[in-house]
Parts: sequence; C-alpha cells; structure tokens
Amino acid sequence: MDLDVAQVRAFVRTAEELHFGRAAATLAISQQALSKRIARLESLLGTEVFRRGNGVRLTEAGQRFLLPARQVVAAADAAVAAAVGTDDPLRVDVWGHLYAPMRTLAQVAGRAGELTLGHGRDLPSVTTALLRGDIDAAFGRVHPRLPVGLAHRLVRLEPVDAILSEDHPLAAEPALRPGQLRGSVLWSPGPLHRLDFLDRFADRFGIENTAASVNLGLAHFLAEMTQEPRRFSLVPADVPLPQVPKLSSVPLVDPTPLYAWSLLWRTGNVHPGLTSLAAACAQAAGRRRWLEYDPARDWLPEPPASDPVPGTD
Repeated sequence: MDLDVAQVRAFVRTAEELHFGRAAATLAISQQALSKRIARLESLLGTEVFRRGNGVRLTEAGQRFLLPARQVVAAADAAVAAAVGTDDPLRVDVWGHLYAPMRTLAQVAGRAGELTLGHGRDLPSVTTALLRGDIDAAFGRVHPRLPVGLAHRLVRLEPVDAILSEDHPLAAEPALRPGQLRGSVLWSPGPLHRLDFLDRFADRFGIENTAASVNLGLAHFLAEMTQEPRRFSLVPADVPLPQVPKLSSVPLVDPTPLYAWSLLWRTGNVHPGLTSLAAACAQAAGRRRWLEYDPARDWLPEPPASDPVPGTD
C-alpha cells in the first residue's frame, strides 16, 4: 500500500497531542480536515490507530505505528529539502540554563555550520519540540526515560563543586566529600523532585535537609543561598560564578560528582548540520578530555552511555 504523507503527519501530530483540536491547530488545518485524514489512514491500514471517547488514546496498532510513522515524516521532509537544495541552519535548543549550557556548545558551534537557537525551558519541552520537528537538535543533561524516537550522544562530563556561604562551617575546607554535607541544607532552584541530578545526589549521599528557591537566574539563586549559613548547592566547576558577596566554591572529591551534558536529536533526522555538530562535539571532547570517567573516583547518577552518531547508524 502507498501511504499518504499528509495522513501520516496528521497521525503523528495527533499522537503527540492526544487532542484533535490542538493537533489540527499545529498543522494549520481544521479539526474536520484532520479527522478525515485520520479516518482515511485507518481505512487504508484496515485498523484503528486511535480510541475516541473520554479523551484520545493510541490503540496497540497506533503505538506500533508511531515510530515508523515519525520516520516516514522525517524522510519526506528530508527529501523535500534535498530536492529544493535548502541550506537551512541547524535549529538547536538548550536547557539547564542555570548551569550555562552555551559554555560548551559555543566551543564547538563554529565548526558545525550555521546554528539558530531556540528558547527551551526544560527537558520535557525540548523533547516535545524535537518530536514535532520544531528543532533539529538540543543540548543539556539527558536522563531516563527518553521518549521513543529520540537519541543522544554524551559530550561532556563536568566535575561539580559545592557552593556555600563563607559563613558555612565547611566553607574553608580545601575539598569536601559529599557525605560531609549531610548536616547541611541542599538549596535547589525549584522543587527537588523535578531536578533529577540534585534529587539523585541527595538520595545517594543522604542529604535529608532540602529547601527550594525560584529560578530567577544564578545570581539571585546564590544570593538567596548565602542568606542562610547552612545552605549549599551544586554547580558545574566551569560555570562562571556571579559577583555574589560571601560566596565560596569548594571541590567535591571521593567521589567527584559529574554533570553529564549530551547532544539530543530525533532519530531519522538527516540534516547535514546535525552530523557536523556531533562530529565537532566528539573532536572537542577528545582534545579537552571531557569524557574522562573513573567509577572508583567519580559519581554519576547512571553509567555514561551514548547512541550512534546521527548519519552513521
């Protein structure tokens, strides 16, 4: 059977939104037109892909169809781009803004062709943008479980320092073991359960006392932290710290926590800039020894892992 790409695209958007009205709006068509496309697709396939009533849900057939359907849409978009000879820049987004992800990306961007940056807020919003095709790649900390249809490549493992007020009893130490912070208060830029790295650090090293701020930027966050001598937080070692009075940064050792930065993309994306960006990241990681990891010396919430470089699998 020959699939109609417009019908497949309608299915993919509806599967992502699980709402016919919102899916139709993203495609700039009427809800009636969207419903007709889905109905024709189901007629062609000989099975329903959605269950209606009390919301929209994928059937088992729809769940099986989703990943290859995304690949069909991506391949069709790539074919059109190749035919018209477009030189569109690679659309890249970042998240984890408090930890300044652009520090790393800026060191490789010049060798990856033209990039345009988005306005990602967090990992869920970025993964949604990737799956929709609104962006081509993203950069930040990836943690399980990623939605089906996405892949990532580890770029950098960055040591993390403890940031404390100069009035903290441990501020004058040349280095700290994570367990020494058990009696302190972990200060987080939002609810801890939404901050995977800090949440896992607290669980692993027995940090029972926590408190949350509102993420209004690193300077505001750290200024609030210094108002209470027992508070501390974690910041990747290479992040430039703002000029906040009474601020102290102390390395963590035995083990050293590592913050993992990754490049994330949608499987099936054949934008040539994506392969170039992945290659530039790998070259920079080799030159700067960004991926050094010793499980006897370092701590990661999960073992480092990467998917194949886009364009090579």
